[in-house]
Amino acid sequence: MSRRSQLLKGVLEGCILSIIKTTPTYGYELSMRLQEYGLSNVSEGSIYPILLRLQKEKLIVGEMKDSDSGPKRKYYQLTEEGEQSLQNFIEQWESIKGPVESILYKGRE
Repeated sequence: MSRRSQLLKGVLEGCILSIIKTTPTYGYELSMRLQEYGLSNVSEGSIYPILLRLQKEKLIVGEMKDSDSGPKRKYYQLTEEGEQSLQNFIEQWESIKGPVESILYKGRE
């Protein structure tokens, strides 16, 4: 596994929760949204296991809805626990982002 993949795996859950918070989202749409933000190496195959785990942890719930094009889709939305988990992720991210950037970019100015 590449270093990029290892780093991404650590933050992908927070990114997924954040996207789902904005609007109920289905798996393929989630993959496309991540790509729009520049995470082009994230495949659907890596998203669905995360969605299943988030459901088991009761951070998201899925609901089957009709689709304008094709079969029904499972749309995911955050639960209250998911909202709290996202908030915790943001707080943890903010606490390490600055120090890591300082270390990485020290002396590059």
